[in-house]
Amino acid sequence: MTKELGSASREELLRAARAGDEDAFRSLVGPHLAELRAHCYRMLGSFQDAEDALQDALLGAWRGLSGFEGRSSVRSWLYRIVTNACLKAIERRPRRVLPVDFGPAADPHDDPGKPIVESVWVEPYPAGQLGLEDGLAGPEARFEQRESVELAFVAALQQLPARQRAVLIMREVLGFSGGEVAAALDTTPASVYSALQRAHTALDERLPEQSQQATLRSLGDERVRRLAEDYVDAWERSDVDALVAMLTEDAAMAMPPRPTWYRGREAIAAFLRLWPLADELRSRLIPVDANGQLAFGHYTWDGETSSFTAHGVNVLTLRGSEIDTMTTFLTPEALGHLGLPADIPA
Repeated sequence: MTKELGSASREELLRAARAGDEDAFRSLVGPHLAELRAHCYRMLGSFQDAEDALQDALLGAWRGLSGFEGRSSVRSWLYRIVTNACLKAIERRPRRVLPVDFGPAADPHDDPGKPIVESVWVEPYPAGQLGLEDGLAGPEARFEQRESVELAFVAALQQLPARQRAVLIMREVLGFSGGEVAAALDTTPASVYSALQRAHTALDERLPEQSQQATLRSLGDERVRRLAEDYVDAWERSDVDALVAMLTEDAAMAMPPRPTWYRGREAIAAFLRLWPLADELRSRLIPVDANGQLAFGHYTWDGETSSFTAHGVNVLTLRGSEIDTMTTFLTPEALGHLGLPADIPA
């Protein structure tokens, strides 16, 4: 190419990419990667599955460049490929859920049980690390971009049939027209709007009255900061009473991949005293942006290495100024996805 890639037009990049220029292809798709990755996460409920589906889709896009005639935008073309890669992935794997959708609340006096290691759990998503933007993706969108990766939203999406899920995300989150969605899914606009209506009915039954984005805005930065500091302080002092005082009366606590979860202040307090804070477990918590919610990388003390080692990711769901749900993902590797280290020296 006679021009630098950064100043080349779309048409020039397409010609170069079709001629086998991988750098030109990366310049074409690069501006869309963050939103495409988030799209895969919404569809699949798993960060790792999203990465796999995105890589499969990009390989398909590279191989299929000759079939792209430029009648649609590169973005629309990529979304078509990525969405269909996700639909194929859904056919091969179980539906992702959170423990509250997996079974009834447990007795805190019973053994928490062993983790279910099969890939059945919704996973945390590094919204901040991957540059997911605030606000709506377009004037036709109904849900904000960050709102649409909140745990409640993603878990509700996983309950929808795959094509309904795709229709709702493309229309209501990404703001594509009915015709564009129909073209991406090889169907008709009438079928799209029929699927969208059914998806709305199912989704509205599961979503809370207020999103976490709206809740955080209503609280304001200062109150959110104080709430975060109080939460960190309570954990690091192993103060069960202080933690429980921050909860709603009917709060829930879940710890995927363990299927057990607990409902209500008393049950959560009993569990904390019997298990994670029974021996005054030493913790360190680092604020992080997971799922667009108040969240923390959780580390616990390891006497053998004399350091705090990765334990999991705490994602808080707020109701007003109180914590409605504590979801602690006991997956140390998730901290790496969030840009956090595997351990913290003493």
